[in-house]
Amino acid sequence: MSKAASALTLHHIASERILVLDGAMGTMIQRLKLTEADFRGERFKDWPRDLKGNNDLLVITRPDAVEAIHRQYFEAGADIVETNTFSSTTIAQADYGMEALAYELNLEGARVAKRAADAVARETGRPRFVAGAIGPTNRTASISPDVNNPGFRGVTFDELRTAYAEAARGLIDGGADIILIETIFDTLNAKAAVAAVEDVFEEKGVELPVMISGTITDLSGRTLSGQTPSAFWYSLRHANPFSIGLNCALGAREMRAHIDEIGRVADTFVCAYPNAGLPNEFGEYDESPEAMAKLVGEFARSGLVNVVGGCCGTTPDHIHAIAEAVKGVEPRHPPEIAPKMRLSGLEPFELAS
Repeated sequence: MSKAASALTLHHIASERILVLDGAMGTMIQRLKLTEADFRGERFKDWPRDLKGNNDLLVITRPDAVEAIHRQYFEAGADIVETNTFSSTTIAQADYGMEALAYELNLEGARVAKRAADAVARETGRPRFVAGAIGPTNRTASISPDVNNPGFRGVTFDELRTAYAEAARGLIDGGADIILIETIFDTLNAKAAVAAVEDVFEEKGVELPVMISGTITDLSGRTLSGQTPSAFWYSLRHANPFSIGLNCALGAREMRAHIDEIGRVADTFVCAYPNAGLPNEFGEYDESPEAMAKLVGEFARSGLVNVVGGCCGTTPDHIHAIAEAVKGVEPRHPPEIAPKMRLSGLEPFELAS
């Protein structure tokens, strides 16, 4: 299927039913109890730094394990899986001294996911999609990491734009159907990612659907950089994304009001993939598939969402339960929003007519 045909198919399906995204990759990798040797493989056996924990590297050293996880999510009912590339930017890979591998990690991450998608699509006769995941990096463009120097920044907009562009090139070359800019805690980082992706689209003469997903970091109802959900949308609506939404940090119960708020102002599809509840005292997630599916199913029945899935702590069992809970439920219909000047700082602003 061509990229244009794939995008049209995706939009058509989303207008007819709720799409299901996959669950956590990290949770599934932890279950495998991989060793340092697994992460290194033969190619990196003499690497001078520890590599265990660099989950993205597994698309090169253990692609069989990553592909099997993608396949489990598809078999559980996911329409879309995310590539295992959350930290595959030069900025994030600097922790391991692997900046030079950024393009290759994204290329191979997309290829591994695409193999699973194509195989399951052939077996079931149902289209499956790959979302090329671009994480936020471990730097923030609008907040100083030094409390003694509020004007200092650990990264510039242009540095982020360059890093995100390299990631996007790899994802597109590897066959991703969608670009997913996710777990956004700083809207300025997301703006750099949007600019980078648009640069690469123009460079390659392609245009893929773009999904944008922010993170409400705590019960304050704001992103780490201080924006409300509505202000977050106003800051990024110029990207004309396929979907806008939220993931991570919160469980479905805590996320509901924020998804509702975004849905009232966004004239595009809405995506929600919460954690399996809030973490316990050991940092683990206890919410059962049945409990989470009940909450996410209510999102669907209340007309809040077009795409649903799971983030931290979720497994194929969670995704199967969620897929069953939203089956046959009519998707949210994006509202007609009257044209007005809408701006945002930390709060949304609408110019009265």
